[in-house]
Amino acid sequence: MPNQNGRPTLLYRLYCGLTTIAAPLAWRTVRNKLQAADVPTERQQERLGHASLPRPDGRLIWFHAASVGESLSVLSLINRLGERLPDAEFLITSGTPTSAALIERRIPPRTRHQYPPLDTAGPVQRFLDHWKPGAGVFVESEIWPRLIVESARRGVPLALLNARLSDKSVAGWKKRPETARFILDNFNLFLTQNDKTATNLTTMGARPERVQPGTNLKAMSDPLPVDTAVLEDIRTQIADRPVWIASSTHAGEEETVLAAHRQLLERWPDLLLLLIPRHPDRRGDVAALLRKADLTSAFRSEGKAITENTQAYVADTLGETGTWYALCPIVFLGGSLKEIGGHNPFEPAQAGAAVITGPGYFNFAETFAPLVASGGAVEVQSAQDLTTAIACWLSDDTALTKAREAANACVSTQKDALNTVIDTLCDKLDLE
Repeated sequence: MPNQNGRPTLLYRLYCGLTTIAAPLAWRTVRNKLQAADVPTERQQERLGHASLPRPDGRLIWFHAASVGESLSVLSLINRLGERLPDAEFLITSGTPTSAALIERRIPPRTRHQYPPLDTAGPVQRFLDHWKPGAGVFVESEIWPRLIVESARRGVPLALLNARLSDKSVAGWKKRPETARFILDNFNLFLTQNDKTATNLTTMGARPERVQPGTNLKAMSDPLPVDTAVLEDIRTQIADRPVWIASSTHAGEEETVLAAHRQLLERWPDLLLLLIPRHPDRRGDVAALLRKADLTSAFRSEGKAITENTQAYVADTLGETGTWYALCPIVFLGGSLKEIGGHNPFEPAQAGAAVITGPGYFNFAETFAPLVASGGAVEVQSAQDLTTAIACWLSDDTALTKAREAANACVSTQKDALNTVIDTLCDKLDLE
């Protein structure tokens, strides 16, 4: 039992007091970010708990995620859960304009999106008063104490899905064991990404019978959408040129990618690099790096076409990654050359690609492990390694086919795992 009697701890009360005092500043900061992203005023008010949509009749199941990756990872789950529970309605909350835009493009039936309330008394109460969720599913490490405690106090069964905690976070919670137990005891279920997180949660105070190790939900996502008209147009522009993709690259990674591309151009002078920065608003930095590397380029956001002189095509747009993956079976996945944690390798693998990654994919360690072991993915450390990996697959169709088949086999093993997740949620949250 948390704190022996389930009552809020002193630290939790202190958190509530401090967040109340800081609420005006927090709201100003959040509002400024939303305004900068041209989010309408009515939707900005959602952060204060003022809903911009009516509550649907009947049972409402609420999913809360942090940003793009977490939000998209639950869409396939909502789709499948909606098929199983035809009377249920769904709400998904996420905190960033980018995630909101992507969710709206792929939103499942009977689902609506809202920004989550600030974790202070008024916004949380208004949010719960309006939406009255029948169950709540928090994704990954989104621990908002007041929102969690108030939801559970109102009788909303809660799950922490795809649970992942950093070593630093675990160490911090272990220093506050009573508060950790108090917060964790509000959850009916923890479905973790791996055994390590399951062990950490029980050590922190979660009830062992509520903790179940699972797999990374992002690995079970539906394939990314493909715009066939755009696909055919770009294919026509590329013609029969060889091409490779560097996707979801972050600051400090494009230098390695461009160095590899320059080396590859010596062997394949007509080779095209399709570069997909993780954050399109970095296009200015990317353009500067291309100029420094003396590579000719075209940016999709500027409407520039690919010509025979284009050496790098920068896909600095949102929501089109699935279309780019359909173009080419060789994908380097960024967020991995630096200690960023990597990105979901199953997205390119579902499109039929073989994958190359740097070593820093710790957020997807369980997903990458079978891919690397089977040959569906290759790990590189440097520009020279990347050059060698790309050159191998460009020059050896048999090797590329074998890698693509291995990646596809790993994807296929995840299909049953999603059904298990749905079964567990329905059981532990009393959804059926």
